[in-house]
Amino acid sequence: MGVDIRTAGQGDRESVVRLLDEAFQDDPVSGWVFPGEEYRRRTHHRLMAAFTDAVLADGRIDLTEDGAACALWLSVPADGHTGDGPGGDPCDAAGDVPVQVREAVDPGNERIELIARLTDGIHPSGRAHAYLWMIGVAPERQGEGLGTVLIESVLDRCDREGLPAYLEASSARSRVLYERLGFEFTGRALDLPDGPRMWPMWREPQTAVAV
Repeated sequence: MGVDIRTAGQGDRESVVRLLDEAFQDDPVSGWVFPGEEYRRRTHHRLMAAFTDAVLADGRIDLTEDGAACALWLSVPADGHTGDGPGGDPCDAAGDVPVQVREAVDPGNERIELIARLTDGIHPSGRAHAYLWMIGVAPERQGEGLGTVLIESVLDRCDREGLPAYLEASSARSRVLYERLGFEFTGRALDLPDGPRMWPMWREPQTAVAV
């Protein structure tokens, strides 16, 4: 599948935020963090903006040239999580990041803070890896394989460099997709309080088999 991919910059911020907002409006985890369609429509984009800013600062955003899909990646070192993004140390010298995000997005919504702490608690440590934080595809373009192309472009590099990859699947459907790409469930699911289940998934670097 011929898809042109480039690295997003600051000039792409608004389009990435809009894309993520549209792509995750019906996501089970987004629905848990922002219960109620009207509330989610008014507020959800603020969290997507915080995510985008964090990855623009500390990671990389891959964007299809037509702007229909994007993937947010962070590089996690062997000695712990990186930066002030998701999975960053919640009590680092810069302050309590989950609290800061909640206050910036919607101070009264404790689930914004809680989701950060819960996902941080299940994040593997001890080995450097590529962390696929989010991948979003425009609703009208879903099912075309754009997400797979975006992920495979990074997984190919992980395989060449001998680097594992990690993500949290937010639905049973996405879990199946990631399994096809070589990810395996870590065995420890995250059940959000009165909410959906998330599946942490790990992928060891793969070596091509000669035939």
